[in-house]
Parts: sequence; structure tokens; C-alpha cells
Amino acid sequence: MPTARNRNRITTRGVAMNAPVYGACQSAKGGRIMFQKRSAIIMSGMVLAFGVGIAVGQNAAPTANKGVNVGAPTFLDLTDEVDSVAGRQLRMRVVSIDPGGVVALHSHNGRPAVAYALQGTLVEHLENGDVREHPQGESWTEDKNTTHWAENKSNQPVKVIAVDVFKP
Repeated sequence: MPTARNRNRITTRGVAMNAPVYGACQSAKGGRIMFQKRSAIIMSGMVLAFGVGIAVGQNAAPTANKGVNVGAPTFLDLTDEVDSVAGRQLRMRVVSIDPGGVVALHSHNGRPAVAYALQGTLVEHLENGDVREHPQGESWTEDKNTTHWAENKSNQPVKVIAVDVFKP
């Protein structure tokens, strides 16, 4: 009869063996099955961890550009355009001009800008009498010497992306 001291000891064919606390007697075959189950669980865990690692790796930020084309820049040196950037904003707007619409006469003195024709053709009228057409895809600058007005002579809306250094 087992005592408190030897309750987990089982004698089989005269050989004393330690049995697990849950009291099941393990044969050689039972031990293999348990080993296989534990191995399967461990392997499953490793496969899962590996899979999670791959998934996390696929969501990492790219380190190089792919499928990106950058056009030639349109820029304006601001050294002589503004005295200081204090109190100024860098502003970007999409300006839509309806067919027959006009942008009133204005100056860019103290408000330098770059613009890009996103859609349609903008017709620009400079103070000196020059007329310039800015078709879709063209960019241009407007410096402190630019005083102009513009119009849309077409039957389609014109859209211009205008970026300027603005003092509210």
C-alpha cells in the first residue's frame, strides 16, 4: 500500500518506477506518444512564431523608393523676396477657375509663389502686357516683380496648385 512518502512509486515486474503525479503508468509506447505530442506542440509554436515574424517583417516601412518619379523642381530663391519668415505661413491651395472665370489683378511683392497647372490651361496677363499660357503639367514662379491677373478662356474648369509664403 502506498504511503505519503512513496505514493508516486509504482512497482512493475519488481522494478520500482516514478510515475507522474496524475497517477498514470506510462509504458514505453505511452512515453513515445507523449514525447510526440510535446514535440508537435513545440514545433507548432515555432512555426507560429516564424509566421508572425514574417508578417511583421512585411509591414515594415520601406527603405528605398519604388515606382516613384519626381519631376524637375520649380523653385524661387527667397533671399531677396521676404525680409523674414517670422509671422509668415507656407500655404498650399488648389485654385479652381470656372470657364470664363478670372483671378483679379494682384502683386506677389512680399508673397512669393510657385504654381502648377493641374488641369486645363491658365492664361496669365502680366502688368507689362505679356500674355503667357500655362497648360496642364506646367509649373512656374511668381516673384516680387510679378503683378498679374489670370483667366480661363476654355469651356472646362482650370485647376492650379498654388504654393506661396503668405503673411496673414
